[in-house]
Amino acid sequence: MQQDNHQPLRPRSQQGLVLPSASMQNQIHELAKTLPPPRKQNTACDACRARKVKCHRVPGQDKRQHCLTKNYPCTHYVQQATSERKRNSTINRRPRSIVPGISSITPSNLKLGTAPPQDQSIATIPPLAPLLVRYGFHPAITLATPTRDVLSFVFAPPDNVGNTSPYSTGRPKSFYDAWDENAHKLEDINFKAEFAQDLVEVFFQIVHSRIPLLNPVQFRSRLQLTSPTGETPLHPALVATVLAWGSKFSEHPLLIADRKCHDGRSLLAKTLVDRARDLAEALKVHRVPSSDHVVICLLIEPLQSQNPEDSNGFHGFWLRSAVRHLLDLQINHKSVMTNISDPESRGTMIFAWWMACICDAYASVYYRRKPTLDDDDYDIDFYTVEPPSSEPVDAQNPMPSPRDQLEFLGYYRAAHSLARTARKMSRHLWKPVVESDGIPYDILCTFSQELLQWRNEYLQLVGVPNGLVGDWDFVSAVSCCASDATYHVMWIILFTALDDFGLKESIVGSPSANPTQLDGIKRKIADEALHGALRIAGLAGILTSNQYLKLDPAVMHVSCIQAGMFLARLGRPEVSNCIAGLEQYSASYDETGDHAADMKRLYHQALSGELELNHMASVTPRITTQNSANITEQQIVSNGASKSSFGLSHF
Repeated sequence: MQQDNHQPLRPRSQQGLVLPSASMQNQIHELAKTLPPPRKQNTACDACRARKVKCHRVPGQDKRQHCLTKNYPCTHYVQQATSERKRNSTINRRPRSIVPGISSITPSNLKLGTAPPQDQSIATIPPLAPLLVRYGFHPAITLATPTRDVLSFVFAPPDNVGNTSPYSTGRPKSFYDAWDENAHKLEDINFKAEFAQDLVEVFFQIVHSRIPLLNPVQFRSRLQLTSPTGETPLHPALVATVLAWGSKFSEHPLLIADRKCHDGRSLLAKTLVDRARDLAEALKVHRVPSSDHVVICLLIEPLQSQNPEDSNGFHGFWLRSAVRHLLDLQINHKSVMTNISDPESRGTMIFAWWMACICDAYASVYYRRKPTLDDDDYDIDFYTVEPPSSEPVDAQNPMPSPRDQLEFLGYYRAAHSLARTARKMSRHLWKPVVESDGIPYDILCTFSQELLQWRNEYLQLVGVPNGLVGDWDFVSAVSCCASDATYHVMWIILFTALDDFGLKESIVGSPSANPTQLDGIKRKIADEALHGALRIAGLAGILTSNQYLKLDPAVMHVSCIQAGMFLARLGRPEVSNCIAGLEQYSASYDETGDHAADMKRLYHQALSGELELNHMASVTPRITTQNSANITEQQIVSNGASKSSFGLSHF
């Protein structure tokens, strides 16, 4: 029987296909259950994406909930750029032969020095794209952003506000309540402008007198707190830094209430400092050399916590960035400096150079690290280039500018001379071989001679005058005390290094060493260090009694800590002045309160005999438990010691 070879007619959709069997279909169905669900498309806005918070869309609103509550611009640049890249990657995977009008590109088509043609359909991020897209930062801030928009970021609510859902029953909690119940006033743009104006004026009244890097007239004229003008706005990071400085010293009711709520420490001021630093990092202030970036770096460094162990504190990063910028701009060359045509710009760069140069040397010896600059890195031998009348007169402060006052009194020249000695000390003391073998005798003699030479040449000119005659204003008082203390703290640093590392000839046992000479240099350094510590304690007492340290931008800060720790280790009751000064400092620098507590602890340990010196124990007089039995707690925390005990008997 012949078999019928004709197959039954099948639908066209099944012709040429092999359908899976029923068992196979079941297996595929079971496998599908184990597969993860398809990834949900990320449609979060830029601000929520950067802050890593859930992006809720409010019904009837174009903005998301997070952007509404914090007044952020609700943009979707990242999502748009991602979608555009995916779209173009799909196009690029297609064979080039089927795309009309596109010819293939081979190495033979290219010429040296020419770039290959670009596909114009590929999305690119414009140079003035919002900060979020360009730097992974959340506010839409660029160098062209008006100042009033910068204020929205600077005065935005704190990051951690708890449960503040606007859909909760009752009156919603303000996002600003973490600072103070009155901080919600910052939601008003007019209040922000008034508050910012107050902080700017505080900066020029207090900080500018010690760090005159800005021109008050020019800064105020370019400050656009309400509506933008045709003039280029100020650098956003510069505005944020000035506002952060002002918040440290302002007595605005908002800041007073904030300090009362947090045991004398202002969370609002701390937040402004963090945001100024973050904004400077996002705008590449530390990477791109320019005159504005030099000024911002030099203003940010002393603005931060002065505790080297603080993760957000002083580590010299911004100072070194300023030095690198100045070198890249060749400000270290006299020929370049003299060719700057604008007198104001030239004066600013000269002061910036000397501030960076001097601070680099002092910071290296304070914090035991190598300096960035050497003596032969610059050939500038002048400290000012214009007469006092060259700087525009500030109508609100008709006195001579701080730069002129400092130059007239000789501070630049004296500070630079001492900085060269400090730089030399850093390069000789903070070396591994010194830590293991000790400090050579001849090195100690060299440092002692240079410090004594500086004292004979400069101390009477820039230090505290005899008898304190004449009218002392804030600038004169703090400048004199700071120069005086900076010299004396060098002896304390030298003593501490010698106590930690020892004298090389004594450790190695050099046969040519004279024991009398070795003991003499140790005793000389110990006597000068004790005198210097007592002197600094006396100066701190004078400034504290006049409420000056609460207005000091960290000029006397390190001296008080070094002298206080030295006196506490010796069990000297004069440490009370350093403690009181640091407690007054804590109004603007939170960490100084912790330093004061550490000094009290060290002092009591020294009195009980728990602390001992190392290599300098035999030449340093200490107050023991027996001769301190009559010292009461009131004497420890008071400032009633005589001037002679502080080395100020000639006052």
